[in-house]
Amino acid sequence: MARDNHYNGLLAFVAVVREGNFTRAAAGLGVSQSALSHTIRTLESRLGVRLLTRTTRNVSPTEAGEALYQSICGPLAQIDEQIDTMSRFRDTPAGTIRITATDYAIRSILWPRLMPFLSRYPEIKVELICDYGLADIAAERYDAGVRFGEQLGQDMIAVRIGPNERFAVVGTRGYLAKHPAPGTPEDLVNHRCINLRLPTHGGLYAWEFARKGSRIVNVRVDGQLTFNGIYEVVEACLAGFGLCYVPETMVAPYIARGKLVRVMEEWCPLWSGYHLYYPSRRQPSHAMSLLIEELRYQG
Repeated sequence: MARDNHYNGLLAFVAVVREGNFTRAAAGLGVSQSALSHTIRTLESRLGVRLLTRTTRNVSPTEAGEALYQSICGPLAQIDEQIDTMSRFRDTPAGTIRITATDYAIRSILWPRLMPFLSRYPEIKVELICDYGLADIAAERYDAGVRFGEQLGQDMIAVRIGPNERFAVVGTRGYLAKHPAPGTPEDLVNHRCINLRLPTHGGLYAWEFARKGSRIVNVRVDGQLTFNGIYEVVEACLAGFGLCYVPETMVAPYIARGKLVRVMEEWCPLWSGYHLYYPSRRQPSHAMSLLIEELRYQG
């Protein structure tokens, strides 16, 4: 019994350190915040050391807590992986799969294929986390991530799940009537552009262009509005607040209906499409293997 309590306490401790917050950790573990606090206090009492420093806003490990976290995080992850592997021996595939992706990838690629998949495998759970920060999926304990081909990390297995993508620079007819259409990336400095902020380093997304036979040109644009979600960028563009640079398929219906006008098309090449990627050193669970085959691009 004591060993079970120690193990549960260590699981709780790792969850709190990873989340940096008791509320989020309790939600992830499916317990109340008071029960989680009691578990941590009990673990600290048994070990005879203080593991966490609590403030009104967050929680961080003490020196002893950081040492414990670094020593047990890897082994606990390996235990979780082995438990997931056991699902291969079940008659019905089961388990939870955590995937990080942008909202556009979730809506356009993942969700349409997940609906039939989840109906076929009711005991498989999928958690989709919207993230523009290119999270370290191993460190954040995601099972997989979805990114464009050029953005894949090292030591990852990548599976193509979508066709090549082309981006488009678009604006309303009203906006372009007042501002001459840009012909080159350099012309964008004279335009109001709608920015997308990426959590990574707090930077703004640089618009990427490449004419046939030319090198890639990254342009930092400026404008009145900045969002951290691409759907809001499109809405602002439709409202006439400037030009935006987004996946072609997002704005194709508006272009077809005349609500948006495309410019600089010759500067917008095809990029490698979306890939599902996961750590090469991690054996995918049975549920994960099934999902990979469901998402694999057949085009």
